[in-house]
Amino acid sequence: MFQGLTAQEAARPSGGPLDDLSRCPKRPNDGADSEAWAPVIGLPPSTDAYRLLPRFRTGDRRMSVGRDLFRIGETSKSIFNLLSGWVAIYTLLEDGRRQIVHFALPGAVMGVPTSNGAKISYGAQALTEVVVSVIPNTVLTTVLKDDPEVSMRLVRTLARDTSIAYDHMTSIGRRTARERVAYLLLELFTRHRAQWPGNRIEEMVIPLTQEQIGDATGLTFVHVNRVLSTLRKDKIVHFHYRRLRILDPDRLIEVAGVDPQTAMSWFERRST
Repeated sequence: MFQGLTAQEAARPSGGPLDDLSRCPKRPNDGADSEAWAPVIGLPPSTDAYRLLPRFRTGDRRMSVGRDLFRIGETSKSIFNLLSGWVAIYTLLEDGRRQIVHFALPGAVMGVPTSNGAKISYGAQALTEVVVSVIPNTVLTTVLKDDPEVSMRLVRTLARDTSIAYDHMTSIGRRTARERVAYLLLELFTRHRAQWPGNRIEEMVIPLTQEQIGDATGLTFVHVNRVLSTLRKDKIVHFHYRRLRILDPDRLIEVAGVDPQTAMSWFERRST
């Protein structure tokens, strides 16, 4: 069942060569994006910190930018552990508009079913080239039964991302347009910087278009452009060609309407 590994071995930190990737599971759902679902060999050791199952390598897959990992309404036989890249988690409104509810960063676990055979109620699209560990539900179930440490790791990961998504939706419902954009930029900045504790990063690449920022904040492209322009004129942030530079962190926190202590606590949420 474990493609050469016991449940305990799959959950244990790696100390040997990679498993035989010829036995990798294919994309769980045959769709338009299946041709982009490529096996991966020889990932850098830095990705190990984001693995839910440290020794399970046979499901490593690379997906090109713009492709869907899974779509709304699919019944997945696997979960997706993001090892590198950015993914947009989204839902669709009745009129076809997209609402991005969360941005998944390395370490995230996606596509966990609510029950056996349940259809997924959200989609996941690669915003950059991504690498994921595709873990069959049968493998995950076996590990969770035998290894409580992995169970707790999964619970913490899902709880963290759910909390971030709740905060995000609250921001859309209760904040002004200026506050929504500032909040999103602050959230992404702190989550990104938390991956390198102690590093005073003030500039980062955000692989988002203004349209995607609009999908995440419930604003039009024109409105997002206007807000970003005012934030730049006020010397708070500078967002240009998908590069974000924080010019005044304290004022960004103030505009986002976030308690400073809350903002600092975000740095404790390791890689999302």
